[in-house]
Amino acid sequence: MSGRLRIDVFFDFICPWCLIGKRQLERAINLLRTKEPDVELKTVWHGVQLLPQLPAQGEPFTDFYLKRLGNADSVIMRQAQVQQAAMAVGEPIDLSRIATMPNTADAHRLLERVSVLGNTLQRDALLERLFAAYFHRGEDLGCPETLIAIAQSCGFDAGTVTDCLYGDGRPFIGSPGAIGGVPCFQFDRRLTVVGAHPAESLFGAMQEVLLESTGERQPS
Repeated sequence: MSGRLRIDVFFDFICPWCLIGKRQLERAINLLRTKEPDVELKTVWHGVQLLPQLPAQGEPFTDFYLKRLGNADSVIMRQAQVQQAAMAVGEPIDLSRIATMPNTADAHRLLERVSVLGNTLQRDALLERLFAAYFHRGEDLGCPETLIAIAQSCGFDAGTVTDCLYGDGRPFIGSPGAIGGVPCFQFDRRLTVVGAHPAESLFGAMQEVLLESTGERQPS
């Protein structure tokens, strides 16, 4: 099978299921490349700010989840569920290191800027580094200085990104299209899959869309 496949991914950096879904998508893409090496793939990442109401400085991570889930036992259970799901895809996230639930508007603006300035490899490197900053290192993704340092670690000069980091908590206005939450995967804008589904499910969705496209291209 040959052809082209566009994958639009809608996500937020603070959502662990988005990181888990990213790993599942990577596995699905590897399956597709193994079975259908002639298919050209293009992946486009769209930021979705889940908590635009957060102040620019964010909120204490523990306090945020206590308010959201009601009590400490519920927080412990939810975090254990998340960490177990992350380990299943080889992603040992460390929630204990996270001090702040950040306002992610500037992090999304940074990725948007780099997606314009850089190539796909640079964008992917920044995307990975931002996820790692939050879930592995406990860094504050709402801090402009932290974001500039992350951009620099990916090869970008501070002067090329500083002006997109407002630092005032104003919401990030991303592309519309996420349906029913994040992570959200749209394949050729035909088929939408919401949630951190197994790689096999995402691979099946890819094949379904490619088969439909192939059928449309065949002469009647």
